[in-house]
Amino acid sequence: MALTITTDNKWRHLTYRSDVPASVLADQFDYQNPEDTSDGFFKYRGYWYHIDGFMRAADPSNPLTAWDGYAADSYFSGVVIKLSRDGESIMVGRYMS
Repeated sequence: MALTITTDNKWRHLTYRSDVPASVLADQFDYQNPEDTSDGFFKYRGYWYHIDGFMRAADPSNPLTAWDGYAADSYFSGVVIKLSRDGESIMVGRYMS
């Protein structure tokens, strides 16, 4: 099974909780404790994400191990992230098989 990853290779700054619309926080991130989660949000293709929703690929043969995390949105596709060394920025891409 071939895996295609598409990204623009641009670094984006992570967003603080205070910059995310309240309706999005209530709808998508109601499981988070606001006092424990101040940053780590980003918007990609019109949808908000938080880095806590991403998993590492544990199997070394998995092509997603080149990325710091992935979040599946179907059996065949999802979003991948790469964190900068300072943890302030993120590179985002899409994978499809």
